[in-house]
Amino acid sequence: MSGRIEARLGALGIELPPVSAPVANYLGCRRLGDVLYVGGHGPVGADGVIRGKVGRDITLERGRAAARAAALSMLATVAAELGSLDRVRQIVKVFGMVNCAPGFTRTPEVIDGCSDVLVAIFGDAGRHTRSAVGMAELPFDIAVEIEMIAEVA
Repeated sequence: MSGRIEARLGALGIELPPVSAPVANYLGCRRLGDVLYVGGHGPVGADGVIRGKVGRDITLERGRAAARAAALSMLATVAAELGSLDRVRQIVKVFGMVNCAPGFTRTPEVIDGCSDVLVAIFGDAGRHTRSAVGMAELPFDIAVEIEMIAEVA
């Protein structure tokens, strides 16, 4: 896997994590024509899974790091599916869910951790529509779960 986007990852000092296997009966992504639907990914980073409620157990900054880790996990799945991230024409939509403490309302700032890294990697093609919502609970107490839709070649 080497190309323009992979070179961009190298220039940014970003290494994609190993592809995470689905934890239940679903696919990590599904392609329909030139649209790739990427299922919910959690924040698996070099130091393990980021867990806890943002605003109680972890800080906003740690929540942003969790969203960034989820984005990189999604990109690892996309790269495995397509063979190269150069086949991504544009990121269309991101749906971000934040495991947050009651009263925590800064969910858009948390999901910026995902959006910012997508734009850093893909430039204008990384700009997308988005939802950023707070949840009372997420599976396995993960800090965020994010899904994505991309147009692909």
